[in-house]
Amino acid sequence: MSFKFENLEVWKNSIELSFKIHELTRDFPKEEIYILTSQIKRAADSVALNIAEGSTGQSNAEFKQFIGYAIRSAIEVVSCLYIGKKRSLIKENKFNDLYFETECLVKMLQALRKSIV
Repeated sequence: MSFKFENLEVWKNSIELSFKIHELTRDFPKEEIYILTSQIKRAADSVALNIAEGSTGQSNAEFKQFIGYAIRSAIEVVSCLYIGKKRSLIKENKFNDLYFETECLVKMLQALRKSIV
């Protein structure tokens, strides 16, 4: 059985981002586990979860709404990346890679939302 979201490249990319964020946070100090670690992981997971949940909705309008939630979650990831960089938890090159990946994901989500009529 195949669900609609499983065929979406944007969903596949969001799963990849979630994995990379998970890997990134493995090196965060224990004192961050209930603070930044939890927040950035939940935000990254939320992107994929909102795409999936919205794709099985009753209407295109509802799907657009969930894509909007996914975009907001991706923006939250970006903000968490900045916080992590400021706290010296994320090196500049890793920050740049994840920032670029998240930016591309947001652009894909925006294009998907525009394409839904």
